[in-house]
Amino acid sequence: MSTLAPTVQAFFTDRLVRQRQASPHTVAAYRDTLKLLLTFAQQRTGRPPSTMRVADLDAPLVGAFLDHLETDRGNSVRTRNARLAAVHSLFRYAALRHPEDAAVIQRVLAIPTKRFDRTIVTYLTETEITALLAAPDQATWTGRRDHALLTLAVQTGLRASELTALSIGDANLGTAAHVSCLGKGRKHRITPLTATTVTIVKAWLAERAGRPADPLFPTRRGTPLSRDGLERLLARHAARAARSCPTIAEKKLSPHVLRHSAAMRLLNAGVDITVIALWLGCAARHSCRIARTAGRDERRYLWI
Repeated sequence: MSTLAPTVQAFFTDRLVRQRQASPHTVAAYRDTLKLLLTFAQQRTGRPPSTMRVADLDAPLVGAFLDHLETDRGNSVRTRNARLAAVHSLFRYAALRHPEDAAVIQRVLAIPTKRFDRTIVTYLTETEITALLAAPDQATWTGRRDHALLTLAVQTGLRASELTALSIGDANLGTAAHVSCLGKGRKHRITPLTATTVTIVKAWLAERAGRPADPLFPTRRGTPLSRDGLERLLARHAARAARSCPTIAEKKLSPHVLRHSAAMRLLNAGVDITVIALWLGCAARHSCRIARTAGRDERRYLWI
């Protein structure tokens, strides 16, 4: 009889959804990891996942799976460690339900994460930010939307998922202007807006109209902008900005680089690092990334 199938199902429905109230992004990441692991295990053992036992996923098999991610799929060490974290989470849950497999579970939980070199984060300089914000064609509807979105992203440092999830009601442009979002770890966060950003977003909202629950930055069809859509528009505007500012072409631009850029702006303005961490909605337990302060010789640590 399979002990794995009901355990995996309960892990998602009971542990992740009911107990932890994990975000859809977390659930999807864990789901993808276990799909890869079960596919790999079926190829190795010849047994379909519906008949597998928890003991079938022993430490040698999980270790071989992690090697497969790096060598065959070309995943980075960071991705490998994220997949391992999902496997560890499943096995910690399984330990409470299947004490008869405690020895197997203990050996899987003992598999360590892999060390790797941390690189200095990429961010845009003020000149590059200016060129990027000037790239959207503001004679078009999408250009005005993209200009408002990029301005907000560079100033607030919101994550890609937070940006695309913003609704009209999340933008408070009155006294003490700010945007509110549900960030990583299901934590509500309020981020202040500068006068320049308020002016640009207010002009966009006057054109956007709509109800408070409608997406702040929708597609032409009125649906929320996807992460892929955000990455495509950023790549398009970065290519255009590179014509006037060639250094942008030397950087691998992503929504997270805009987050780094917001952090560096605050750092260069003399804002304390602990305040920056709160601004960006980061926890002290997260990995510290090293960024060289512009115009200085010292290295500073940012939670980004």
